[in-house]
Amino acid sequence: MHDLHENGIERYLTPVSATKDESSFDADTLETILTYCAEQRCANVDATCPGCRLDTQKAGIANIDDFVRRFARLDFTDSGLEIAAGGNAHGQVPSLTWLMRNWAGEEYWFWARRVLRKLRYGLRQVDDLIAEGAAPAVILVEPQIPENIGMVARAMGNFAIDELRVVQPRDGWPSEKARAVASGAAAIIDDAGRFDALPAAISDLNWVAATTARQRDMRKPVMTPDEAAREITTRIARGEKCGILFGRERNGLQTDEIALADAMVMIPINNRFASLNLAQAVLILGYEWLKATGRASLGRVTPNEEPLVPGVNLGGSRPATREELIGLFEHLELELDRAGFFNPPHRRRVVVRNVRTMLMRMQATEQEVRTLRGIVATLSHRKGSGRNASD
Repeated sequence: MHDLHENGIERYLTPVSATKDESSFDADTLETILTYCAEQRCANVDATCPGCRLDTQKAGIANIDDFVRRFARLDFTDSGLEIAAGGNAHGQVPSLTWLMRNWAGEEYWFWARRVLRKLRYGLRQVDDLIAEGAAPAVILVEPQIPENIGMVARAMGNFAIDELRVVQPRDGWPSEKARAVASGAAAIIDDAGRFDALPAAISDLNWVAATTARQRDMRKPVMTPDEAAREITTRIARGEKCGILFGRERNGLQTDEIALADAMVMIPINNRFASLNLAQAVLILGYEWLKATGRASLGRVTPNEEPLVPGVNLGGSRPATREELIGLFEHLELELDRAGFFNPPHRRRVVVRNVRTMLMRMQATEQEVRTLRGIVATLSHRKGSGRNASD
């Protein structure tokens, strides 16, 4: 710890007096400490905290066997088991299962970043489009690849879903790899809940949908993504909490897991190639849900832009009036008459009707009508040379 003194951090590590109220530990001081940890500055001064994963790595502990060898005896309080390993320390942990998941230590810097974000910005969502609790939770059951979790978070952010729950991720949690891939949706990763079992992950939900690409012999409603989205929207409007289950990348959800859901969601797909990436599946469900809420926008909207609506964007112009269109037709037909276009003359009526029909399909704006009339005037006044200022 002496190296920390050189960086002036020791004043933040001094224990607070027992008579000193904890409220005197102000936000600026806390932010300094959290930033030090979040940015892993300890690595620069060769100082780590006990229980941190960096401490485990510094000690050269590469696996659980290396960890156990440190102890003369390791006791398991839940089962009464003991392991004698020949080391020097005496350790005590709840169970073998706990040890398998936690031997490498906590990623303290991950939690520091999470607290730091809350300190700086308060409790917040990815955006303010959807009120807190008004979106379904996304539950990933035993995801196998951290990068996929990060891409799921990014897909959730695209469609204003910010509650992620992760059940027994294969490579542990929290995950720096997942956070890195999440890009602008890192807040979803930081706030994600980690659960040891599916029942605990869905215990507070009123309605749950389970996604699957395989047919199941179960007496449950089968919904398409848009049907499930409408159902979720209706139930959330009634005050219910909803969630969507997504299974493992390799083989999806087990039948016993789907049995805990109220309905199955199946995405219409090529029946000869029904495998979707985990993030793709979340993206489709998220898209349908946000569309069902009626709160989606077409693309990005900045403070300097108005939201777009489907159809032709006329900008600052307006659709041409019939008077303006008829003026264009008559102008064009007059010049075509002068040029001898209508030949033979008895076909003039049919040709005029066809030209007008063609131009009407443009649904021209008043600016476009003016432009077309300018073109006609230029061609009729002086072929190949442009108009003079006096034209």
